[in-house]
Amino acid sequence: MPLLQAAFSFCNQIQNNTTNMTAPVPLFQLLLVFLGGGLGSVCRWGLGFALQPLLPKFPFNTLLANGMACLVLGAVLGLYATGNVSEERKLLLATGFCGGFSTFSTFTAETWQLIQNSHYWAATANVIGSLAVCFVCLLLGLKLTA
Repeated sequence: MPLLQAAFSFCNQIQNNTTNMTAPVPLFQLLLVFLGGGLGSVCRWGLGFALQPLLPKFPFNTLLANGMACLVLGAVLGLYATGNVSEERKLLLATGFCGGFSTFSTFTAETWQLIQNSHYWAATANVIGSLAVCFVCLLLGLKLTA
């Protein structure tokens, strides 16, 4: 619980320190993004933990996490556009959860590792496949909620 207490303390400091801001930071919105991001990160770690022993040669776990995050993001944005998801749920799910669950930095590092190991075709497949899967998943999420 010390980490959670530190997070609440940090949020209170931000909210109370408005000397250089035009408006105070809304603590509840900050907490929604924080909680969603933490949950998304734990889910991504769990997915990688479960899949890595099964698929050690190619970063399928990152591809799957990014694709799933794009699917959820598309669904949340589609529901938000039709008024079926509140601003708070959008912050929790789209900004927080999807931001924590997807990982461009890991995708980039794993692609670089493939290149360093002279797996050029796998690196190329990872880049093209990731972009294609994520784009299709985003569109699918939007379509499912239309």
